Formats: sequence, C-alpha cells, structure tokens
Amino acid sequence: MSSMQKPSMLTLVLLTGLSVLSLNMFLPSLAQMATGFGVNYALISLAVGGYLAVSAVLQIIMGPLSDRYGRRPVVLIGLGLFTLASVGCYFATDFRVFMVFRMLQAGIAAGMALSRAVVRDVAPASEAARLLGVMGTAMALAPLLGPMLGGLLDELFGWRANFAAFAIMGALLLVICWYDLQETNLEPSASFTAQFRTYPDLAKSKLFWAYSVCLVFSVGGFFAFLGGAALVGEGLFGLTPAQLGIGMGSISGGFMLGNIVTGRMSGRYRPVSLMIAGRLFASFGPLLAIAVLALGWFNPYVLFGGAIFVGLGNGLTLPSANAGVMSVNPRLAGSASGLSGALTVLGGAVATALTGALAGGPSGAYVLLGFMSLTSFVGLIAALWVRQLEAAQ
Repeated sequence: MSSMQKPSMLTLVLLTGLSVLSLNMFLPSLAQMATGFGVNYALISLAVGGYLAVSAVLQIIMGPLSDRYGRRPVVLIGLGLFTLASVGCYFATDFRVFMVFRMLQAGIAAGMALSRAVVRDVAPASEAARLLGVMGTAMALAPLLGPMLGGLLDELFGWRANFAAFAIMGALLLVICWYDLQETNLEPSASFTAQFRTYPDLAKSKLFWAYSVCLVFSVGGFFAFLGGAALVGEGLFGLTPAQLGIGMGSISGGFMLGNIVTGRMSGRYRPVSLMIAGRLFASFGPLLAIAVLALGWFNPYVLFGGAIFVGLGNGLTLPSANAGVMSVNPRLAGSASGLSGALTVLGGAVATALTGALAGGPSGAYVLLGFMSLTSFVGLIAALWVRQLEAAQ
C-alpha cells in the first residue's frame, strides 16, 4: 500500500479523541444543565445514555457502509453531522430540542469505529495491536483532559461553552480529514446489502464473541464510572465541577499508563496475556478501594484511586482486544469494528443508566466501585475464553 493512502497517526488519534470528548467533556456540567432546562438528573443523563444507544445503532450501519463505500466518505459525513448538531445543542433552549441535536451528535461515532478499521487496513494483526496501543496512549489525553476542560469552561462561560467547543473542533477536524484521510479500503464489497449480510458470518464465530464480550465488559467499567462519578463526587463529597473534572480524569490517567505498557510489551508477550493481566488489575483494584473506604478512609481520593486501576486494566486489554476482533476475518474489519463497537456502546449505555440510577444514595461510592469490579470480572472470564479458543486453533 502506498504511503499516500496512509493517514497520519495524529489524524486517527484526533478522530478517536473527539469521539471520546463528545461523551465526557460536558459531564461535570450535568447538574447545571438539568437546572437550566428544568429537568431532573435522571432525565438529563439521557444526554449520555441515549447518545450511546444512538451511537450503537449508527456503528452497526457505518461498519458495512465503510466496507462498501470506503472509510473516507463515511467519516466525512459523520464529522459534518456532528459539527452541525453541536451548533444546534449550543442554541437549544428547550430540552426536547436539545436532545434531538444531542442524538445527532452521535455521527462522530464514525471516528471511533472507523479509525480502528483504518489501522487494520494498513497493518497486519500483530502490528495493529501495537499501533492501537500507541493511538490509545495519545488518545487517552482526550478523556483525561476533557472533563477538566469542560468543568473549566462551565465555570468561566457556562455549560453551553462545551458545545461551542464541540462545533469548533468538529469543523477543524473535518478540514484535517478532508486533506489527510485518504481511502484505505482498497477492496470494497459488491453492495451494501451484501456487506450487511456478513454480520451472520461474524455472529457464528465464537472467537468474535469472546473478544466482543471482553470489550463490552471492559469498557463497561469505564462507562459505569462516567455515569456515577459526577453523582457520587457532588452528592457525597461536595466536589465542584472543576474538581469533578480533575477526578474524572483519573481513569484516563490509568488508561494512558496501560497503553504505554502495552506499546512496550506487545512484542514480548502474547496479546491475550496482556488482556488477562488488564482484567485482573481492573477487577481487583476497585475491591481494594472498597476495603479502604470501609476501613474509614472515606474520601474522593480513594474512589478515584480505584478508578485508576480500571483505566490501567483497560489500557492493557483494549488494544489487543480491538485488534483481535477485527482479525477474526480481516475482509470484514469494518463490519467487525462496527458490530463490536455497537455492542460496546450499548453495554456502556446500560452501565451508565444503572450507575446513574443506583449510585445516588449514601452508599453510592460502594455501588459504583462494586459495579466497576463486577463488569471487569466478566471481562476477565471472556479473556480466558479467548485464550482457550486460540489454543484450540
């Protein structure tokens, strides 16, 4: 493949990063948004859960579309939709109007799903895991800095400033992708319907499901944290939006560290070994934090410390799991990325909704950490299943 067809790593990092920012940058402002629209917290949290559900549906469609028509046009259309919808969110004064535009922002889901497919287009499976680890290291800055930036924008200019920032970033990235993102899918399928019918082939693969379950429940711990951290941090510990932003960046700090380790270890250890190690950290780290809270050290540092272990575990697990799920059938990389991404986002929507509903009481910190540990443990079982299936091949 010629070098002209390979986008820069920075472009792919920005695509993935903006996908994450669109989810978590405004989270410290949820309480202020609820007040502004005159709705309760559970209703405004649909801006997260509902958005995730729409993203899941779009990823199911975008994967086969990119396998049929190419990665470039799908990404450009998704970015254009996101930019226009961000402008709509900024100007919306009615909650229902805001939610319509918020759901349309899910067009940025193309960035998350298809940037991974692009990596798989330009690199073999073993190299793809390393590149995804490098991408994850840099991309982790987005969720690390996003809540901090969002909290700061809220305190300086109000919550709407977040959506003005989304519109500006979307427009800039659209220009960057227009010039840098060349087509990498050089063997498009015959038709969209034919490509869509490949999903049953993926669904028959036990290895695809093992990787997907690992992804869903690994990322589920992250989404659980996003759904409950603001509620627990403000309700139990009295944190301000800016303090919440810093604390919510803790899980991304762990994620960055995990990706750095993955980038250095991927050539020395089997990918599935890194996946299992990551699930162990993510499963037992929150349990340790629960024990420390129970011993009387009831403060936000313990809560966010437990989240760091989940982030570290995800940094060890996700690069190999993402590369593996797209390598089950390389010709269906876009469809595999779209389907696994949709399942992951749906799982995230459920995790966000559950923690948002259950983590509001006086035991909210224990509920949140326990849920993060539980989802991570299911991911550990799936990683062990991957190892068993690969050993049988």
